[in-house]
Amino acid sequence: MSSFFIKKKSASAAPGKGDKTAGQKRKGDTAGGKGRSKNLKKRLNEEISSESENEGDDGPNRKRKGNEEEEDEEIEETPQEKKLRLAKLYLEQLREEEEKKAEAEEFESDLVAGRLQEDVLEQKGKLQRLMAKELVAPDPAEIRLLRGHKLSVTCLVITPDEKYIFSASKDCSIIKWEVESGKKVQKIAGGRKGTEDRHVGHTAHILCMAISSDGKYLGLAFRKGTHDLYSASHDRSVKVWNVAENAYVETLFGHQDVITGLDCLGRERCVTAGGRDRTVRVWKISEESQLVFHGHEGSIDCIQLINEEHMVSGGDDGSVCIWSVNKKRPVSRVKQAHGLQGRAGLEQPFWVSSVAALHNSDTVASGSHNSAVQLWKCGQGFRGLEPLFSVPVTGFVNSLKFSNSGKFLVAGVGQEHRLGRWWRTKEAKNGLYIIPLIRQNTEQELEQ
Repeated sequence: MSSFFIKKKSASAAPGKGDKTAGQKRKGDTAGGKGRSKNLKKRLNEEISSESENEGDDGPNRKRKGNEEEEDEEIEETPQEKKLRLAKLYLEQLREEEEKKAEAEEFESDLVAGRLQEDVLEQKGKLQRLMAKELVAPDPAEIRLLRGHKLSVTCLVITPDEKYIFSASKDCSIIKWEVESGKKVQKIAGGRKGTEDRHVGHTAHILCMAISSDGKYLGLAFRKGTHDLYSASHDRSVKVWNVAENAYVETLFGHQDVITGLDCLGRERCVTAGGRDRTVRVWKISEESQLVFHGHEGSIDCIQLINEEHMVSGGDDGSVCIWSVNKKRPVSRVKQAHGLQGRAGLEQPFWVSSVAALHNSDTVASGSHNSAVQLWKCGQGFRGLEPLFSVPVTGFVNSLKFSNSGKFLVAGVGQEHRLGRWWRTKEAKNGLYIIPLIRQNTEQELEQ
């Protein structure tokens, strides 16, 4: 019994062990299955990552292939498409050209309109270009001296193209100078008194000189744009001439003393200074009338037009005056413009021996014998005069002229006053001083 029991027990135990082993095997199979599934997943992940890497490596190649395909597609266009594309380009070019042309025409029309407006203002005598504030004092080293006259220079004129200067002197000679080089181009020598019948040229002091607008004739005062000539003399008269026809036109009377200054612009009129009759007169030729102005306390020795309606004058009372044809008195006056001279208690103002105006601008200049040329700025509407700067020049400044462009100012200088021998400055040099006029804007552009 007992043995049977034992056997039975062992037999029953065997299956228990077998179950356990089988369970362990099943567990092992389960674990193995899990391991296999993990390995499978790992392999799949590796394969997927390797495929993605390969795809990444092939990306640029694919892009290049795509670009090549696109280029092939671009190149491959039909003749009709090409014609359409070229037609569109042509129309675009035409449109751009028309726009540029329209802009150019608009700009040109604006220029023409501006020029016409300036011409109208100039004819009315209301044009005033504001240039004075841009001017700066030149370096004394840049001022050139041209020497050739034996005696004091009395008058000068600049040609319209600004290439030449004509100067005259008390030695009765006339010299033509080249501005750029400063060389003498031609000289008409003066002659002695009593040789008038055989000498070609002047035999007495030359006091006034002008040049026609076309540069053909050298005379006294030409009407701008014409060959109408005005002359004045110690006989107190003004004469009108037509140089083109070599004809005398008429004589104008009115001054009570010798005429010391004469100027004109484009209108059929001229302006004169009457010396010690202390009057400025505007002669209206076509209307056969004259306007008389008073204002200086002494002799009026020089005068010049700023525009058709305004003028500047100077005299031995030491004052510089601005006039308007609509006022009988000066609209602006600066007394003792060049200071005082003489002993204490007996001081007298330096005489103003010359004036000049840059036409249709707000810039004027005056000269004396105080060793300086003074530049002035006219106020708005030509009311008021403000000093700009002075340029050192030794001697009597007998004549001043601006170039048409305003690039330089020329001073005719001598040891004596052009109308007499009241003083003599021995250290002065008879000649022409060419003074460059530099603007601030131009100076800044050169520095840049």
